[in-house]
Amino acid sequence: MNAIVTAGGIPEPGDKLYEYSQGKSKALIDVAGKPMVQWVLDALGDAKEVDQVIVIGLDEKDNLTCKKPIHYIPNQGRMLANIVAGVNKSLELNKDGEYVLIASSDIPTVKSEMVDWLVQTAMQTKDDLYYGVCPREVMETRFPNSNRTYTKLKDMQICGADVNIIHVSMATDHLDTWEELIGNRKSPLRQAAVIGLDTLFQLFTRQFTLQGLVERASQRIGIKGRAIIWDRAEPCMDVDKPHQLELLRSDLMRQQNKH
Repeated sequence: MNAIVTAGGIPEPGDKLYEYSQGKSKALIDVAGKPMVQWVLDALGDAKEVDQVIVIGLDEKDNLTCKKPIHYIPNQGRMLANIVAGVNKSLELNKDGEYVLIASSDIPTVKSEMVDWLVQTAMQTKDDLYYGVCPREVMETRFPNSNRTYTKLKDMQICGADVNIIHVSMATDHLDTWEELIGNRKSPLRQAAVIGLDTLFQLFTRQFTLQGLVERASQRIGIKGRAIIWDRAEPCMDVDKPHQLELLRSDLMRQQNKH
């Protein structure tokens, strides 16, 4: 399938990452000698399950490389609009493509074998949305000082992945709900409130299991959703804060030194 890389974010003055980006795209912040997004492109380029790559928010002048054909789309101004534009471009490239992979530009430790595992695991079923989650113990074993925000469920504590798969119909259906959910993506409780106040209450009181939450959200939105539980932390370790940037810089420098 084709992959969409969202790279439109530009930290504003006052954002804690602004001193690193200096008015440029967050995706271009240096991480161990490469723009952060280049690490993601390297993983997608080596992934056997990825055909072509669509980068949103950057262009040819940024001198990025990828082993797969790479296409650029200007930033559309909002996350949902960027995803819709990416899906439309993917359909232009392959009108028969039913699914697209969506990856954030700020997960530089992701590897090609993880991308392949996600595609192969997801395509065992025919759902509309495949959303990855990482159990707290997996994240804290790999990145003990990451300080991620976790959703506390009845059976586990989880954080969300930054590489997921959607059916192309998601770019035309339920857009108002997606706009609200994406706008509140850093707050699980606010997302639950979008789905319904009873869902918010049950999440707040930890009455949901992961499967129960997936079923409730799918029913309310009107889709078939499936949670993909990662046993690897890298696809879920993004850069939101300076200490996370420094953590991943050090991690990738250690990996390079080993090689």
